[in-house]
Amino acid sequence: MKTKGKLTLIVVSTFLLTSLAMFSDVLAAESTKAPTVQSNLKAIEQVQTHANYLWTLIAAALVFFMQAGFAMVEAGFTRAKNAINIMMKNMMDFSIGSMVFWAIGFGLMFGATSNGFFGTTDFFLSGWKGPEGDQWILAFWMFQVVFAGTAATIVSGAMAERTKFVAYLCYSAFICGIIYPVFGSWAWGSLLHGNGWLERLGFIDFAGSTVVHSVGAWCALAGAIILGPRTGKYGPRGEVRAIPGHNIPLAALGVFILWLGWFGFNPGSTTTADTSIAMIFVNTNQAAAAGALAAMVVSWMLFKKPEIGMTLNGALAGLVAITAGCANVSPSSSVVIGLIAGVLVVLAVLFIDHKLKIDDPVGAVSVHGVCGAWGTLAAGIFNIGGTSLKLIATQLIGIGACFAWSFGTAIVLFKVIDMIVGLRVSPEEELEGLDITEHGGHAYNDFQVIN
Repeated sequence: MKTKGKLTLIVVSTFLLTSLAMFSDVLAAESTKAPTVQSNLKAIEQVQTHANYLWTLIAAALVFFMQAGFAMVEAGFTRAKNAINIMMKNMMDFSIGSMVFWAIGFGLMFGATSNGFFGTTDFFLSGWKGPEGDQWILAFWMFQVVFAGTAATIVSGAMAERTKFVAYLCYSAFICGIIYPVFGSWAWGSLLHGNGWLERLGFIDFAGSTVVHSVGAWCALAGAIILGPRTGKYGPRGEVRAIPGHNIPLAALGVFILWLGWFGFNPGSTTTADTSIAMIFVNTNQAAAAGALAAMVVSWMLFKKPEIGMTLNGALAGLVAITAGCANVSPSSSVVIGLIAGVLVVLAVLFIDHKLKIDDPVGAVSVHGVCGAWGTLAAGIFNIGGTSLKLIATQLIGIGACFAWSFGTAIVLFKVIDMIVGLRVSPEEELEGLDITEHGGHAYNDFQVIN
């Protein structure tokens, strides 16, 4: 029996050692096997996919940071007694915007459509099929929702210091849920699986000079007209009275933040981590710098001093203007586009304030509306691939369609809100400041006068 046991042990041991040797040979053969074209392509594709996700979400974070920039610009250009109200508005337009864009706006903008005007699927992110499905729709949604928030927050500046907070919540929801997404579907629907009528015409607006900025600006124009000017802004004979902002360093910091955020806004619109973003970065920066320079020079000529407010808005004007054509114009053209935008924004602010008597505390209509329209037209004029009357006409059609849709629907929206909840605070509340009357606090408690 002992001999049999030893024999069995020897046989089993020999089998195990032989099997292990054969397995080692197989592993060695696999490790030395030359990679195939197919395996290389699959690995490269996977790396590119991961890079696209990472770049798109980093860009989304940069665009989200622009909310802080808009809040600081608006607060700095207005009075201290309304600073809390402005921070609350910029916080809540993105919070509410995220909810309605998730529920309604994203589907209207990017859902499948056969009508060319709005999508009919993907409401409540229903296109996401769970962890086992394609996750790109989540990254794409995140990048798009920060754009929707930008369109809504533009309105805040033009209607600052005299708007009821509840009214602001109402129209922010409607802009993010209806006005912005519907126009966006006309121009950008095919980025997912839509089919917008402006796209079919060949309309160029790569990152949203018109789709984002002009939509917000024309809504802001409608709101400012219906609200009327701030108390004391215009004298009995129509003379313009300046209402200085309380913190210009804060406004300047906001502009620098917006400039930084635009490096996500424009290059991020590729949603692809590739070499094309290099030119978009350069174009974005050069247009902003040229816009600031031109606005400073023009304000210096007009006011005999290099005026800070106009210079800051000049940088924003250049950024807005290059947003449409950042991917299809040369760096030299971006400088020209920015220079013209810097001149336009100064003239537009003066015209709207002095001639039209429309009170826009931060110059939002001039920066985002006028310069957004200019930038969209410039994307056709300076197109690297060549321009034509047809292309320029298409750009003008897009600009006009944006104004008609955004301004027209916003006028109706603001009138309805005014009838239901009221749009403007009382003169007494405006005089005391919205911080205390709407939110029960002071932004700068250590600086309050104590009787």
